[in-house]
Amino acid sequence: MSPDTTTPSARQVELLEAAYRYALENGLADLSLRPLAAAIGSSPRVLMFLFGNKDGLVRALLSRARTDELALLDRLAQTSHGAPIGLVPAAEQVWAWLAADEHRPLLRLWVEAYARSLVEPDGAWAGFARATVNDWLAVLAACQPQPEKDSEEGATRRTLALAVLRGALLDLLATGDRRRVTAAVRHQLALL
Repeated sequence: MSPDTTTPSARQVELLEAAYRYALENGLADLSLRPLAAAIGSSPRVLMFLFGNKDGLVRALLSRARTDELALLDRLAQTSHGAPIGLVPAAEQVWAWLAADEHRPLLRLWVEAYARSLVEPDGAWAGFARATVNDWLAVLAACQPQPEKDSEEGATRRTLALAVLRGALLDLLATGDRRRVTAAVRHQLALL
């Protein structure tokens, strides 16, 4: 299979999932194909064939991480009866997910990719930060009732909610102090 084929082979999917687990444990900052290939039962040559080059593999890993992120966001937009749940309840659900210990590896990987996208705007990281901002803002907008969603104030409120969540996430990842950070998030959301 060539790297430009749209439907990945079973082996490519298998290796991508193994590489994703590796990246969740080890990050992407010092990713080297040789140790990665050894850890996932492959070779650098096979990875190059399947993903084109290291940047292609990094792009595939970022896309895979984004899939996990979007899976949560997709579940937030509607209540069981189809009405938007509202910005504050959506932000509360997002925070509960962000603060869960089992999501730390994914979130550390997300922060690393977000930061690299800002300082290395070309190559494998290109557009990652902007795309995630747009993803999150779109989902938060879908959680707002129609009149609020379409207003300038609605856009400001969801931007503020996103800023609070991202700042709190960085603080939580840096300190591990879930109780303090959660109290701050709840306080800010009550003001929203």
